[in-house]
Amino acid sequence: MKQVLHLRVNGQAHELYVEPHKTLLEVLRDELDLTGTKHGCDLGECGACTVLVDGTPILACLALPIELQGREITTVEGLAHGAELHPLQRAFAELNAAQCGYCTAGMMLSAKALLDRETNPTREKIRDALAGNLCRCTGYEKILEAVEVAGREIKK
Repeated sequence: MKQVLHLRVNGQAHELYVEPHKTLLEVLRDELDLTGTKHGCDLGECGACTVLVDGTPILACLALPIELQGREITTVEGLAHGAELHPLQRAFAELNAAQCGYCTAGMMLSAKALLDRETNPTREKIRDALAGNLCRCTGYEKILEAVEVAGREIKK
């Protein structure tokens, strides 16, 4: 039986009717058409589905949206302001930090949470912040660089 959900995603209020067993990942992709959040392992091990809830990274494949009502959910689609890309989006693009792109949204949101707290993190802190996000295509070096470049841009 479907239940009514009141979710706030990327600054917009949504009223949805969904089955209570649906995960946040399923609701974002299937009901709100926010496909930047990716299905990865569906076990909470890869980080491809990372979103922010009140600024904190969570794994959308393990979260029930019924428990997130009244909280602010941010997906990769919510990073840009209109045509203005977020510094992380710009840095990832300019430095070719994404190869296949599957992990990129989760990486950016985990990095955003870090940069919201600290604009000049050490490499160690960046690695710690991204530890739950797996990438099978890169050696992570360009990703780490992109986070540093974005931090410097945010700090300006």
